[in-house]
Amino acid sequence: MQDHGTEVTAAGIARLAGVGRAAVSNWRRRHADFPKPVGGTETSPSFALADVEAWLRAQGKLAEVPPRERVWQQLVGHPEGPAVALMHAGCALLLVHDRPTLWLEASAGSDERLADLLPAALDQVLDARFGPGPERAVTTPAGPRLLPSAPLLRGAAELAAGSGARAAYEFLLGRHLDANPRQYTLTPDPLADLMAELAGPARTVLDPACGTGSLLRAAAATARPGQELYGQDSDPALAALTALRLALSTDAAVRIAAGDSLRADARPGLRADAALCHPPFNERNWGHDELAYDPRWEYGFPARTESELAWVQHALARVRDGGTAVVLMPPAAASRRSGRRVRADLLRRGALRAVIALPAGAAPPYNLPLHLWVLRRPERAPAQPGLLLADTGQFAGEGRGGPDWRSVRETVLDAWSAFDRTGGLDERPGAARCLPVIELLDDDVDLAPARHLPPPGATGDTGRLTEVRERLDETLRLTAELTPEPPSAKSPAPRRPLTTVGELARGGALTLRTGTNGGHARVPLLTDHDVLTGTGPSGTLPEGDEEPVLTEPGDVVVPVLGGGSVARVIDDATAGAALGRNLVLLRPDPAALDPWFLAGFLRGTANHRRASSHASTATRLDVRRLQLPRLPLDAQRGYGDRFRALDEFERALRLAGRLGEQLVRGMYDGLTDGTVAPG
Repeated sequence: MQDHGTEVTAAGIARLAGVGRAAVSNWRRRHADFPKPVGGTETSPSFALADVEAWLRAQGKLAEVPPRERVWQQLVGHPEGPAVALMHAGCALLLVHDRPTLWLEASAGSDERLADLLPAALDQVLDARFGPGPERAVTTPAGPRLLPSAPLLRGAAELAAGSGARAAYEFLLGRHLDANPRQYTLTPDPLADLMAELAGPARTVLDPACGTGSLLRAAAATARPGQELYGQDSDPALAALTALRLALSTDAAVRIAAGDSLRADARPGLRADAALCHPPFNERNWGHDELAYDPRWEYGFPARTESELAWVQHALARVRDGGTAVVLMPPAAASRRSGRRVRADLLRRGALRAVIALPAGAAPPYNLPLHLWVLRRPERAPAQPGLLLADTGQFAGEGRGGPDWRSVRETVLDAWSAFDRTGGLDERPGAARCLPVIELLDDDVDLAPARHLPPPGATGDTGRLTEVRERLDETLRLTAELTPEPPSAKSPAPRRPLTTVGELARGGALTLRTGTNGGHARVPLLTDHDVLTGTGPSGTLPEGDEEPVLTEPGDVVVPVLGGGSVARVIDDATAGAALGRNLVLLRPDPAALDPWFLAGFLRGTANHRRASSHASTATRLDVRRLQLPRLPLDAQRGYGDRFRALDEFERALRLAGRLGEQLVRGMYDGLTDGTVAPG
């Protein structure tokens, strides 16, 4: 049944047709038969999806709406909002996953019949997965509320038939999270995996601030038979979406509740094997006044400004004796004077076992090097308590590429397993050490790892500085050799016939692909930051069932956000990486287009200016509108050789800049730590 009630915005139309929003604006101005708005506002109108689809197909701009896009537009156009629509879709997908025959029986017939029969079927599967009772996060929607969702539910079931119920829900949830980045605080998957590994295999796991469920999902990856996942979140809608996500991605018993864990703990009697927590930071209104005599504050009543220490003690109070809690903390919590008494008691009683400094960029806020606190509820007082301090700041990545997670994981788990097994650790300069608690119990009780770890070695080592200086000299010499010759006398600009990337794609001279949100391949991810800075692939491909776009030698990759005139030709070293978001890949036919010719003309400033559209906070490039001249292949290669030489010059300049920074920093460090003499 076709849905004529779903509305779509100009951005949604652009996504359906694979064009920029500027193209949609042009269609509205140039075509009198373009569908009229049916809702929205004057500045942001909405259109009937069915009318838009029919118009696009009549104009030859759309062969068929991809099923994913149709379902997504039905979701965002739902009259009760995308969160409610996503909950309805998740319930239907869970029914498809767990009781497919019930779904087939309920969906056979009209939408009205589906809405009437579905609640009873959902009651069965929701009770089985989340437990009976009103405290569960996912409540069975009533029939009248389900009727507007019927086309969406049928579309979601069709998606599940092709890729599976889990993949269908992950796609819809992932896009919803991407569309609302300020509404949700996400825990990156590599960090969630690390926290789960630090906690170890556990049959019962609690996350008292579960958010989107990343930590509980990571804990389920090391599942034991009969595992139980407990979670709570103050946002009822998010709690429901997370419960459905976990139920679709694991066989564990899922017990998610809505509510503030500090003020209204849903599981006061729980004693879990492990607790994982990424709490909200810097909360002032966390319940300080009404919770003054709460029995959870075994290690001291947290100050009003120490909400993170309240979450630490809550996690410890909800694990069994000997149970482990791993909590993500802001770095200030390790040294603020207002928290020193609580930190001191955690140390004295042996509850705090490790403080691990992560690289900047590990999790939001990405500008801070966050800490992991590993705690264990004491079974007995340790004879000689010690604290593991570790610092992985040296594995920070450049820009948005993220840290070197493999090195972070190996360093942290190697140090933790040795410390946890023996209670001590041989000192690892610059990386980790075990410090007796007595040495930390001073007036400050400062637990910041960087203040207690010895340096990895003299940063101003003269041998290393000599090597950097030699490399810089060689790079500067190469840069001078690669400096382009000055242009000849100005001549009139030639008049050449032009074409666009869109026309070349339609004619088969190149293929055009866009980056995906995830994939099943274990390959490095080429991010837009990598392309802008000329560095190698630095990202991690999120897990998903989408087919990633893998780069090949000769591909041309263009960032679509930011307004910079950049195009990168993929070489053998970069080939095989997955294409990240906000990137467009152009794969030229070698018999028709030279890749360096293509990349060079795409970098023209005027070209980018013509093909860019501007929003209030960003500039977006419509790659299809970029122009280049129609030239025979031999003439293209002449331009291509010159563009390739410019690229080599640009790379040499970048390397010289990085080497120069290393030399200057090494000299400063050497002079200040005494390894380099001033004379």
